[in-house]
Amino acid sequence: MSHVGLITDEFVGRLADRAREAEELRRLPDATIADLTASGFTELLVPRRFGGQQADFPAILDPVRRMGHGCTSSAWTIGFYVLHNWMLALFGERAQEEAFATRPFLAPAPLAPTGRGLPVAGGVRLSGRWSWATGVTAGNWLIVGALCGPDDGLQPALALVPATDFTVDDVWHTDGMRATGSHDVVVTDAFVPEHRLVKVTDIHAGTAPGAGLHDVPTYRWPMVPALALLASMPALGAAERVAEIYAERLAGRVLAYEGVMQRDKPIAQAHLGEALVRLRALRGLLADTVATIEGLVREGELVPRAVRGDARLAAAHIVHESRAVVAALTEASGASAHFLTSPLQRFKRDVDVISGHVVFDYDTSRELSGALRLGMKIPRTAMV
Repeated sequence: MSHVGLITDEFVGRLADRAREAEELRRLPDATIADLTASGFTELLVPRRFGGQQADFPAILDPVRRMGHGCTSSAWTIGFYVLHNWMLALFGERAQEEAFATRPFLAPAPLAPTGRGLPVAGGVRLSGRWSWATGVTAGNWLIVGALCGPDDGLQPALALVPATDFTVDDVWHTDGMRATGSHDVVVTDAFVPEHRLVKVTDIHAGTAPGAGLHDVPTYRWPMVPALALLASMPALGAAERVAEIYAERLAGRVLAYEGVMQRDKPIAQAHLGEALVRLRALRGLLADTVATIEGLVREGELVPRAVRGDARLAAAHIVHESRAVVAALTEASGASAHFLTSPLQRFKRDVDVISGHVVFDYDTSRELSGALRLGMKIPRTAMV
């Protein structure tokens, strides 16, 4: 089954039509979940042995970027639903058999190790609270980070938990990315069998059990570059759409106290030209970064930490620049851009919130990339 055309222009248009409703609901509307299920897009990175499409990993990026033209929050949530199907494919075979029995598999995955797994016979007893559980209101499974093992031998691991074992704490009251429904999620003394655990060190390196089980390049991608590049796509898509809206507005906008059309102002033309070339540069950076990693995983080679650090920095740079483009064009669009009926203000608020994600910390991303290129030691817990 081909994955081409799963996300159509009509699908993106419906995300745009529902953007304000989604924001007010603080979650994806039921109609969007239905559209997503009907599209089959959640099957994109599901292994073929479980009936999925097993597409090359980069196939997720362009559709999520285009969804960003419609609704940044919806693109983010849908992108992570699909990414977490890929993440499930990194677990062992038995865990995948259990969780892929639920379709579509919709799982938030707050990865900060804010839970604790105490060893018991056959697994761990897991308790914890995790923030930023994107899409949890429609979630039927959960993937969380936890410190597992005895006190003197703690190892960060990812745990796979069914919906019956977690509760949602409604805390998501924000000024942007509201439709992601990224509430807190709580697990209290739930038994997680050994086969539903996977070491974070293996996930980061691209050597998780699923990488060997499926033996295709898709599942050899290291997690941080995969997550960071995917998460940067809604911001890039938002910036592209803001540039389109700005150009459309120029044609009909009269500058009230100047008596001229804004499109006739050279500075307005320059604002557009600068935005477009910055966006072209970001697409080139994305293509180069993806090609580098894809070349390595196709050769069966591990992706070096320095390359992983460069990829995280590329994603952070995409978000940093996208945010700057959105801010500049919104500012150049006048006060009317801030009416709630204008999509410009929503794009700006959403991208501002995206830029606060830990993986896009611009200072940290630049430091890590530079340090790794210089061959310096970096913290064992660093996200690369």
